[in-house]
Amino acid sequence: MNATRRILVTSALPYANGPIHIGHLVEYIQTDIWVRFQKQRGHECYYVCADDAHGTPIMLRAEQEGLTPEQLIGQIWQEHQADFADFLIEFDNYYSTHSPENRHYAELIYSRLDATGHISRRVITQAYDPEKQMFLPDRFIKGECPRCGAADQYGDSCESCGATYAPTDLKNPRSVISGATPITKESLHFFFKLADFEEMLGSWIASGSIQPQMANKLNEWFTAGLQEWDISRDAPYWGFEIPDAPGKYFYVWLDAPIGYMASFQNYCDRTGLRFNDFWSPDSTAEVYHFIGKDIAYFHILFWPAELTGAGFRKPTAVHCHGFLTVDGQKMSKSRGTFIKARTYLQHLRPEYLRYYFATKLNDGIDDLDLNFDDFLQRVNSDLVGKVVNIASRCASFITRRFDGQLASSLAEPVLYAEFVVASDSIAQAYEQREFGRAMREIMALADRANQYIDEKKPWALAKQPGSVTEVQAVCSMGLNLFRLLALYLKPVLPGVAAQVEQFLQIAPLSWNDLARPLLGHTIAEFKPLMQRVEMAQIMAIVEGSRENQPTAETAVAPAGSLIDDPISSIITIDDFTKIDLRVARIVKAEAVAGADKLVRLELDLGGETRQVFAGIKSAYTPEDLQGRLTVMVANLAPRKMRFGVSEGMVLAAGGKSGIYLLNPDSGAEPGMRVK
Repeated sequence: MNATRRILVTSALPYANGPIHIGHLVEYIQTDIWVRFQKQRGHECYYVCADDAHGTPIMLRAEQEGLTPEQLIGQIWQEHQADFADFLIEFDNYYSTHSPENRHYAELIYSRLDATGHISRRVITQAYDPEKQMFLPDRFIKGECPRCGAADQYGDSCESCGATYAPTDLKNPRSVISGATPITKESLHFFFKLADFEEMLGSWIASGSIQPQMANKLNEWFTAGLQEWDISRDAPYWGFEIPDAPGKYFYVWLDAPIGYMASFQNYCDRTGLRFNDFWSPDSTAEVYHFIGKDIAYFHILFWPAELTGAGFRKPTAVHCHGFLTVDGQKMSKSRGTFIKARTYLQHLRPEYLRYYFATKLNDGIDDLDLNFDDFLQRVNSDLVGKVVNIASRCASFITRRFDGQLASSLAEPVLYAEFVVASDSIAQAYEQREFGRAMREIMALADRANQYIDEKKPWALAKQPGSVTEVQAVCSMGLNLFRLLALYLKPVLPGVAAQVEQFLQIAPLSWNDLARPLLGHTIAEFKPLMQRVEMAQIMAIVEGSRENQPTAETAVAPAGSLIDDPISSIITIDDFTKIDLRVARIVKAEAVAGADKLVRLELDLGGETRQVFAGIKSAYTPEDLQGRLTVMVANLAPRKMRFGVSEGMVLAAGGKSGIYLLNPDSGAEPGMRVK
C-alpha cells in the first residue's frame, strides 16, 4: 500500500430551495464511495459539503411562504441532512454558505483579487422587470440562446450547448417572475478578469486535472475567448453585500464554491485541523471536487483562477459526471420518475440504489440510466443471489454443528490467495472512479465462491458419516471468501458491511486485513442481510412520485390544465357524467413569480369567481388570455399549492406543435354546462 495521503474531497453544494432527488444522489453516492474507499485504505481523508443558501430564488420562495430566508434555508438544511444521512452518505462536515466563515473567505478572496487588479468596474445595461420593479437575476430571465438558438434557456448559460453569456444577450427574453418583457436599465457592476489567468488555466487543464472530454469542451471556450465574469448583483438580493459597495451583493456563484473552504474551516475550528495545510499554495495535500458536467465552467475556469489570484492552491482535480435518466428518459413528475430521496427510502434500502449506481459509474461524463427492470435484476441476482447467498449457505452449518466456531485452517489457501490478489485491481478501479469495473470484478469473485460451494456441496457432506470436519472446513472457507467480498463492497454497501461485521464478530473491515483469514474464530448466528426487491416496491416508488396534477416544476404541465396527458385507463359513462365541465371567462391572468410554466387565472363561472393555476405560460402571455372563454372542470377538489389554492382545471390540448386552450364557440356564456 502507498504511504498515507492527506485528501480533502467535496461535492457540489445542493441548492437550499428544494428536496434531494435521485438525480442529485448520483454525485453524492459517487463521492461517498470514493471517500469511504480512501478511508478504508487508511488514508487521512475528509469529505465536506454545504447547502448553497443564497440567491434570488430563495429570497422569492421565502417571501411566498411567509418565511424569512434564514427560516427557509434552516428548514431545507435539516431536510438535506436527513436525506443524506439515511442514504449513508457520510460527510465529515455539512455546513451552509450563509455562514460567518463563508462571508470571511468571500470578502478575503474578493479583496485580494481587487488589490491585484483582477476586478474591474463599469456601468452596464441590465435587464429590469418593470412589473416587479427589480433587476432580474440571470436565472429569472428566459429566452433563446444567442449562440445556438435553443429556446427556453436561462439568462446565464445554455443547457443545450453549454455557452455562457450576459442576460442581455438572450433573444426574445421574458421575465420568469412576471412574464413581462424586461426593459433595460443602467447599473454599476463588478467583474472578475478571467482572461488574466488564461495561460495558467491552459497549463492546469493540460496537466490532467480534468477528464479529456471536459478538456475538449473547454477548448471551445478558450477559442471563443475568456470573458470577464460579472460577480455582482443589485439589491434586492439574498446574499453577502460587497464591502464598500452599498446595495451591491456577491453573485451566488461567487460565494458557492467558496463554501467548500468555509465548511472545511468550520471543521478545522471544531477539530484542531490546520486549514492552511490543505489550502495554501505550497500544500502537499490533495483536493478533489466532484461535480456535474453542467457546472464545469464555474469549477474548471473561474474557481481555479479565483483561487490562484487570491493566493490559494488550485484543486488537484475536478471530476465531472453525467446526468441521470430513468428508463431512458429525463426524470418526469407526471411519469413518477422524478423520485425524491425520501420517497425512495420509504420503500427500499439505500444500499440497493448505491450498488446500482456503482455498477453504472465510471470516469466518464456520459449520462447514466436507471432502468427499473435492470435495477431489480442486478440487486436480486448480484447482492442477494450471489453475495448474501454465500453466507446464508454456510453459516447455518457452522452455528448449528460447530457452536459458531470456524475451522483452524483454510481448506483452499490457493483460492483464498486469488481473492486477495484481486484486491490490487479492485483498488485501482475504485481509485480511478471506475466503479462499474470494480463491481464486475467483485461479482466475478462471488461467482467463483459460489462455484466452490456448489462443487463441495456441504449439505451433502453433512449427511455422510465421518465428513464433519470437511463440512466445517468448506463452510469456513466459504465464509472467509464472503468476508473478503464484504470488505471489497464496503465503500458501496456500508450498512450491509456493518451487519456483516456484527455477524462475523470482527472489527470494522479494513484493506489491511485482507491477508489474515478468520481461523478458529467464533461467529454469531446468521440473520438475513438483504431481501429480494419486488417490482411492486419499485412501482410503489413510482406511484408515490407521480403527480397526476403536476406542480410548477413539471416538465409537461402544472396543475390547472389538462394537456399532453395520455389515456391510462378506460372509464365508464357513469364515471364521465360525474365531471362537471363549465364554460368560464378569464377575467384576469397573471404570471406566477417563481414558476416557469404557471399562469394564475381568475375565472368567471357566471356569478362565481374561481382561481386556477394553469401550466400554459409557454403558449400564452397573460395579456392574450384576459377576456377569453374556456372550459374548466368545475367540481375538481381544490388543491393547495405553494402559490395558493387551485380551484379547478382548465382544459387544453398539447403536443409537439404546442399548447392550445379549449375555446367554446361564440355565443357561449360563463357558467353554461358543457354537454
